[in-house]
Amino acid sequence: MRILVLNHNVVFKGGTFFRAFQFARHLAQLGHEVTLYAISPKARFTTAIRKMEGVRLIESPDWLWGIGRSGWDIWNTVTRLFSVAGEDWDLVHAFDSRPAVVLPALFVQRRCGAKLFMDWADWWGRGGTLAERKSKLLKYGFGPVETFFEEHFRSRADGTTAISHALAKRAEFLGIPKEKIFLLPNGSDVDGIQVLDRAKSRDELGIDTNARLLGYLGTAHYADGALLLDAFAEIVKRDARARLLLIGNSAVRFREHPAADRIIATGFINASTMNKYLSACDLMLLPMRDTIANRGRWPSKINDYMAAGRATVAMPVGELDELFRQSELGQLAGESPVSMAEAALNLLDDPCRRERCEFNSRQAAEQVFAWPALTRHLEGLYLASIRGNRESAARPQ
Repeated sequence: MRILVLNHNVVFKGGTFFRAFQFARHLAQLGHEVTLYAISPKARFTTAIRKMEGVRLIESPDWLWGIGRSGWDIWNTVTRLFSVAGEDWDLVHAFDSRPAVVLPALFVQRRCGAKLFMDWADWWGRGGTLAERKSKLLKYGFGPVETFFEEHFRSRADGTTAISHALAKRAEFLGIPKEKIFLLPNGSDVDGIQVLDRAKSRDELGIDTNARLLGYLGTAHYADGALLLDAFAEIVKRDARARLLLIGNSAVRFREHPAADRIIATGFINASTMNKYLSACDLMLLPMRDTIANRGRWPSKINDYMAAGRATVAMPVGELDELFRQSELGQLAGESPVSMAEAALNLLDDPCRRERCEFNSRQAAEQVFAWPALTRHLEGLYLASIRGNRESAARPQ
């Protein structure tokens, strides 16, 4: 198949880009011809094209800046419309539904008769992530625009891939037939992230081997970051050896934290170093307050925690509730700093249980969430949709 994948993120920034790219590269490995559009980090007029892991990656120009560089630019949209018009496609998968994604996708669907799939990976409007922003302009001024593009065009898709049950139900609420809605979680990179020796990783990173190291990967919503720090404050009251490791470009504001001297922030690191930091941890933390945005999303960091074979303390919010009840990956905690601290300390004090959770985590990553397996499932959805279209065309009217 000739597959067009459209994404609204700057290339290699934003969780949905990585989701789209992982599916694209594994579809290419299955023999499909895949083109992925994302936004150039800096270009305003020129389009860059390169081949990466079998995928033709096209970086489209954009006139906006900062968070505005996320699929809203008219010039970006027009550039993509002219670009996709010159080729024929069998299928287009729109990862999100902002103008630079959904308008070219609908154009390809109409011009080529290509099957259209739309992915839903975040709950932005209608009380979702935008409602948690501090800016009133974003909340009340831009919110209706976000909601319109998030919802209005989805009924035109031949298939909807939803990252969570909450978004699947929302799609159904919009009138999309159940048989056209498919759950598609994020995957684990079981080749790129390996289970490494904890002591050796600490030695190579210069981390105290006697510390009880609690890890958190990536950024956090403001309220979730606050919960993380409050829980750590409770932990250090009871265990002087506890250390909090913030892995990657964290937005968690910890400088004024009373135990800031026990918090290690790595800043930007490459993938192999990230693997070592994950492996150095005794336990991973995943605080998520019970909000609409958190119920709707899939926290992709859990896939990295599982791939690294680490036990996790999490909240029973959204997809995590069912995930942790299906397999013992760690411990679920209540939505309070004390509850989260107690869950973490309980696991730290029970090495046998923690070891069992570590084994289960890696097993789940390999057997359930590996990107190749999820991609084969997605390929099956594509082929069934195309085959169904052909069968319908062949039936006598």
